[in-house]
Amino acid sequence: MDIEFLKPQYLLLLAIIPLIIFVHFYSLKHGRKQALKFANFDAIKRVTGETVVAKNALLLAMRIIAVVALVLAASGTKIWYEGQSVDYDMVLAIDASSSMLAEDYKPNRMEATRAAVLMFIDSMPSSAKIGLITFSGAAYVHALPTDDMNKLTEIVHGLEIQKLGGTDIGTAIITSANMLAGGDRPKAVVLLSDGQSNIGVNPMDALEYIKGSKVVINTIGIGTSEGGIISDIGAAFKLDEETLQEVAAATGGQYFRPTDEASLMATFTQIASLKDRPIGKDISIYLLFLAVFLLFIEWGLISTKYKII
Repeated sequence: MDIEFLKPQYLLLLAIIPLIIFVHFYSLKHGRKQALKFANFDAIKRVTGETVVAKNALLLAMRIIAVVALVLAASGTKIWYEGQSVDYDMVLAIDASSSMLAEDYKPNRMEATRAAVLMFIDSMPSSAKIGLITFSGAAYVHALPTDDMNKLTEIVHGLEIQKLGGTDIGTAIITSANMLAGGDRPKAVVLLSDGQSNIGVNPMDALEYIKGSKVVINTIGIGTSEGGIISDIGAAFKLDEETLQEVAAATGGQYFRPTDEASLMATFTQIASLKDRPIGKDISIYLLFLAVFLLFIEWGLISTKYKII
């Protein structure tokens, strides 16, 4: 389990705890001096208990806990834990570089990906929200996370190979993570590519940038071991797996290597069935209730033998 603070600057207020402790014991010392002015110690003992001035350790502990709870509430405390959820936000990041026209998948990598993505969207639960980007030498946002699957299906049908050369996986990672920023729902990216990141942001720098965002990236390497040929130019394009493996491992995701159209379909089906995800819970309101509750209890106790005389 991890703890995140949305407004960490308020944690500086914890510095007042030593002041609270000092004031507490100063008040005890001052109260003792006042109590010694009384001659009737038996009466004081009946009021305060066995000592002339109660140590009030319980009150001090409650007061400190209340202050800590208030500060943590103001800091926007959120806990993250691994759990099962069908409610999540996801971004599909699809490589649209020219190498996706390679014909080792039929009719080519892009068309096989399109069919698998359409099947994936159709299998999503109604509570899911899915965004879509394509990337080559740059990343293009086609849809922010939405539950309108009909709109998303239309966009997928219209995807085309991008004319800008190169493959910029780093920018695709950053763009996808930024689209998922905020909110408590689990966040996931499915990144499909067939090439080496050879332009733009270094993928390792991109992973450092999104560190702490709790975005899980599952990567799919599309391409056969033999590589695919584009008929028009006669060039062969092989899959480079290393970067995709590193991206998945660094974010707690999985790397998938489908070898044909059928296994590509199966890969998207497997991703759709994944339930274990990082889940965030903002506990600020509960901390606030705890602080108020303890302050009310303290207010009641200082009217009893716990008060300082």
